[in-house]
Amino acid sequence: MLKIRLQRTGRKNDPHFRLIVTESTLKPKTSQFAEIVGTYNVKAGIFEAKADRVKHWMSVGAQVTPTVHNLLVTKGVIAGKKVNVLPKKTVQKKEVKA
Repeated sequence: MLKIRLQRTGRKNDPHFRLIVTESTLKPKTSQFAEIVGTYNVKAGIFEAKADRVKHWMSVGAQVTPTVHNLLVTKGVIAGKKVNVLPKKTVQKKEVKA
């Protein structure tokens, strides 16, 4: 199954990401991907995506990761609501000593 996900390319303490289309079974840092469809500079807040290519890959059946989905919704490339990426908080139960 194809995934559209982020691949980190930046230096230490200077994150930059590529938006790539790759097979979901491959590791994130591998250089085997189908296409680079965008970039994301975290510090500058610049997100660029090739909207036509993203829509093409989604029509072919590629799934987007939740973080990428939120970025694409913010940019207006796809329509929809944002997805909660963070896990739900669980309440820690206190043990009572007898």
